[in-house]
Amino acid sequence: MSTKPLLPLGLAVTALFACIAAFQLRAPELEAEYASAAVSYASTEAPLSVLKQQAAEVSDAYGQMSAGAASSVEQLTDIRNAVSALSEAAKKEQAADAEQRKAVDQLVDQSKQQNAETGDVLAAVLSNMLGDPIGQTFGERATIKVYSLKEAGYRGYLAKVKLHDPKAVELVLSGDKIGHKGETTSAAAKRTGAALAINAGGFSKGKDGLLYPLGVTVVDGEIVTFYQTGLSFIGFNRTGNLVGGDIHSRKDVEKLDVLNGATFVPTLLKDGKKQTIPSKWKNKKEPRTMIGHFSNGDLLFIVIDGRQEGYSSGVTLEEAQTKLLEWNVRDAYNLDGGGSSAFVYNGKVLNSPSDGKERKVVSNFVVFK
Repeated sequence: MSTKPLLPLGLAVTALFACIAAFQLRAPELEAEYASAAVSYASTEAPLSVLKQQAAEVSDAYGQMSAGAASSVEQLTDIRNAVSALSEAAKKEQAADAEQRKAVDQLVDQSKQQNAETGDVLAAVLSNMLGDPIGQTFGERATIKVYSLKEAGYRGYLAKVKLHDPKAVELVLSGDKIGHKGETTSAAAKRTGAALAINAGGFSKGKDGLLYPLGVTVVDGEIVTFYQTGLSFIGFNRTGNLVGGDIHSRKDVEKLDVLNGATFVPTLLKDGKKQTIPSKWKNKKEPRTMIGHFSNGDLLFIVIDGRQEGYSSGVTLEEAQTKLLEWNVRDAYNLDGGGSSAFVYNGKVLNSPSDGKERKVVSNFVVFK
């Protein structure tokens, strides 16, 4: 085993003192360098502290954002699920609506078919009883078929009218006002351009010599006269349906939602049933003007001549009731008759007025094609 020789103790001590001396000589320089480093550290310590604080705040904010994001993700998931559920519900509702529309369309088609078949049946019934129409008008606002009543044993004419426009039928006042010298049915048809016209309500002469309507009169939805109740009101509502009957107050008229109407007496049929004929009107053959509607809603305009020996004596209201039921008429009313009865089609007076010529009246029902 070999060993390195150790320095003599004296030399070691000498070397130690030499190091100490050298350190002492470098102490001022080292102290200056340390002071500079201390200053540099001090200058960076404050920003580092701020950065540490900011880093801590960012860390906290990130933690909060992370928690918020997690909550938002959960909320978004809930929203997506809710939207998905709503979408499924909407799809089911749309499918149900489609099925419902389909069912309604089928019902409408069936109703149209049934109405067409009913119309064909009525046309067949009338043709079997009265023969083929002597005139037909196929207009945008109304379809008009005119029959002679000769085959039914009467002298007169019947018009079956299907309205395509509820406003295609109107009540026209003579002179378009209350209190007038009167106007013939043909003049009213010509003035208004109507394809069909019949005389309408009753009237009386005033002290001034002018003619005035009896009872209740409605023109374009306005009640223009309300003199006498206890008579039958005959009119058309805003959907083009025939309405009427006993009127006791203005509210009764308003409830019917009448657009045009006039007054006479009596009511002949109501809901397919004969109505009582007042004693003063019973069993009298007279020229008649009547209005009604068939079971399918088509309108009926009738004029029967009378008071003409060897040609026509007229018809009683009781006979008229029976005949109307045979023609499938459901509701019917008697309008002003006698010398006032007039039936005008395409500008011509088809019937034979009992006065030998048309009488001037105060109101006429007209139908536009």
